[in-house]
Amino acid sequence: MDALPTISLTLAGALLIALALRDVFDVLFHEAGRAVLSRAIVRGVWRLFRRLARRRDGVFTIAGPVALLAVIAAWAVILIAGWALVYWPHMPDGFNFGSGVVSEGSLLDAFYVSVVNLSTLGFGDITPDTGALRVIAPLQALLGFGLLTASISWLLSIYPVLARRRALAYEVNLLLGSEMAIGKSVLSLGAGSAEAIYAELTSRLVAVGRDLATFPVTYYFTEDDDRFSLPVAMPALLDLAERGVDHSLPARVRLRATMLREAVGDFAEFTARGFHSGSGSTEQLLDHYRRDHMR
Repeated sequence: MDALPTISLTLAGALLIALALRDVFDVLFHEAGRAVLSRAIVRGVWRLFRRLARRRDGVFTIAGPVALLAVIAAWAVILIAGWALVYWPHMPDGFNFGSGVVSEGSLLDAFYVSVVNLSTLGFGDITPDTGALRVIAPLQALLGFGLLTASISWLLSIYPVLARRRALAYEVNLLLGSEMAIGKSVLSLGAGSAEAIYAELTSRLVAVGRDLATFPVTYYFTEDDDRFSLPVAMPALLDLAERGVDHSLPARVRLRATMLREAVGDFAEFTARGFHSGSGSTEQLLDHYRRDHMR
C-alpha cells in the first residue's frame, strides 16, 4: 500500500485500540471513569430487555448477565478490528504464509491474524516477517492475555457484590416480617438493641452503595423474587429509619436512625444520577428505582 493509506489505517486501528483500552481501564480500575462505550452497551441491552419483558415474563432477569457478556465481547471485537487495521497495510509482504496458504493481502487475512494473536493461540500458519511486526504481534498477544485475565477477575468480583445486595434485601424483608409476626416493633426492643440494628443496617447499606459505585454494571442485575430485591426493600428500609427519628426515643437511637435515613437518601440520589434519571424526594427516587427494575 501507499504511505498515505498505510498511515490512515494504522491511525484508525490505533484509535480503536485506544478506545477499547480506555474503556477497560475505566471499568476495571477507575471508579470515577466515564466508561462511555460500556455504559452505552449496558444501557442498550437494559432497554432491549425491558421491552422484551413486557411480552415474556422472566426474561428481564438475564439482562444483567447478557449486558456483562456484551461489554466483554465488544472489547474483544474492537481490539481485533483495531489490530487488523494495523496489520492490513502490511499484508501480504510483511508476513510469512505457510505452505499451501495463498493470500492477496485481504482484510480477512488481517482479521485472522488479529484473532489468533489476541486469543493467544499462537501465530499458526501466518507469521510476522518484518522487525516491527515481530514486536507488535506479541504485544497484542500479551494484551489478549491481560484482557482475558481482567475479564475473569471482573466476573468473579461481581457475584460477591450481588450476594451482599441480596443478603441486605432479604434481611430487611425478614426484619419486617418478624415485626408483623410477633406484633412488636424494633423500637420496642430497647435502646441498645434498636441502636445496634440501625447501625448494622446503615453499615450494610453503605457497603452496598460503595459496591454499586465500584461495579455500576451490577445495577442491571435484577431479581425475580421480591424477598431478595433491593429496589423492593428500600422503601421499607426508609420507613424503618423514619420511625426511629421520633423525638420520644433516646438520642442514641435517633442518631443511628438519622444516619440510616441519610444513607438511604444518598443511595437514592446516587441511583438517580447514575442510572434512572428520576427526580423528586427520596420516596419518589426510590419509587423510580423500583419501577426501573420493573418491580
